[in-house]
Amino acid sequence: MNAYEEYMREMAQPMRDELTNAGFEELQTPEEVNEFMTSNQDTALIVINSVCGCAAGLARPAAIESLKHDKKPNKIVTVFAGQDREATAQMRDYFDGIEPSSPSMAVIVGGELKHFIPRELIEGYEVEDIVEQLTAAYQKYC
Repeated sequence: MNAYEEYMREMAQPMRDELTNAGFEELQTPEEVNEFMTSNQDTALIVINSVCGCAAGLARPAAIESLKHDKKPNKIVTVFAGQDREATAQMRDYFDGIEPSSPSMAVIVGGELKHFIPRELIEGYEVEDIVEQLTAAYQKYC
């Protein structure tokens, strides 16, 4: 690993910790992504985490806050764009027809994408607006 990659890993660690400390399972390899997506039978929230300041700084707190509601996914996982590139690319392969977007969030049932929130619906919005988007999806799919 070169000095730049090491620096970026160190910079990203608090952003990883924000989700993992809230109970998100981190998927760091394509194999972990495939295992989750092919074996999961539950409703799940997937957060594609990102270093990107404004949008990611809204996405992580919104994802965590959304889990305080009665209806919520049974599983919560995350991949980190720009850090775990292969895992992120593998996860995006499951989102057929959806343009890559970081950060973003997806609600799946089993391995099927049911709801997707791209960066465009995160950046420039309030945390409460993003929580509303997520909880509306939970009401429908959980």
